[in-house]
Amino acid sequence: MSEELAGLTVGLIGAGNISHVHAASWKAVGARVLVYSLEGAEALAEQYGLEVVPSLEAVLAEAEFVDIVTPSATHKEITLAAIKAGKNVICEKPLTLTAADSHEVIDAAEAAGVQLYPAHVVRYFPAYKAAYDAIQAGRIGDVAVARFYRQASSPAGAGWYREVARSGGVIMDLMVHDLDQARWLCGEVKSVYAVQNPPTVDGISPVNVAAHVTLTHENGAISHCRATWGATGTTFQTGFQVAGAKGVLKFKSDADTGYKDELTDSAGGDLLIPSALGESPYLTQLRELAIGLRGGPEPRVLAPDGATAVYLAEAARASMESGQPIDMQTFVSTGAVA
Repeated sequence: MSEELAGLTVGLIGAGNISHVHAASWKAVGARVLVYSLEGAEALAEQYGLEVVPSLEAVLAEAEFVDIVTPSATHKEITLAAIKAGKNVICEKPLTLTAADSHEVIDAAEAAGVQLYPAHVVRYFPAYKAAYDAIQAGRIGDVAVARFYRQASSPAGAGWYREVARSGGVIMDLMVHDLDQARWLCGEVKSVYAVQNPPTVDGISPVNVAAHVTLTHENGAISHCRATWGATGTTFQTGFQVAGAKGVLKFKSDADTGYKDELTDSAGGDLLIPSALGESPYLTQLRELAIGLRGGPEPRVLAPDGATAVYLAEAARASMESGQPIDMQTFVSTGAVA
């Protein structure tokens, strides 16, 4: 354990798919991990050497801070409970399912004097961080056009993902990463236009679906994001191309590095969790967030960033419903999930 994180006790809330990379990361930094979940806590604890606790109240009583990895629709309620107990919070993306709810939890955290960090892990993937650093250093000049894509084997064949009121659909659940990246790399967003095929009907997402969102940025740049929930067995892939006045930055996760076949067992990751060479970006992220919670340097992603990503996803849904671009200067979060 690093000196900055000595004696750390983390409350991990949730034991689903994403909990595995969080559990492994906390153990890698030497933390004691208390896990609470309505189901799956015992199996997760046995696999990673965690301690099962019987209730949310028990976690909040003993943990230094909590890491929320539950289904998206529960983020707001659990975050508010942790804030009420005076605990700092790390919460998986999306921070909540509407921008109005995101600002409610941010306001609650500020009023209580606690910190709240959203886990937008793509900011910690080396290629995306390298692109950010290159743009900030002026290596490609002013950004003009950018494209981001993300695809995965659809999780919507079973469970809660098909219910847009619980997952937010493919844009809120999957594309929200690239909406955050588009803003991080290209600047604040002025307008949003979105289409999806097949469409969502009566709040139920198609199992296999693709969404396209075009963002016009305040600096004049244009970015396009594509997210796909593909057929079973679809390889997890991501990539980007960012063109500026002096050059282009490109990345494809399935590019031949010469190492992939030796270091990973497939071209992608498990369902919605991508693999990466080197240190796990989840470990990099959680270490940085934990050090921030202990008074260290401010991390690269803050609560308003999480709220803005949700705001952009919500605007994309509004654009799909109206068939028109959404002006972000006047768009107001309705607080309606679906």
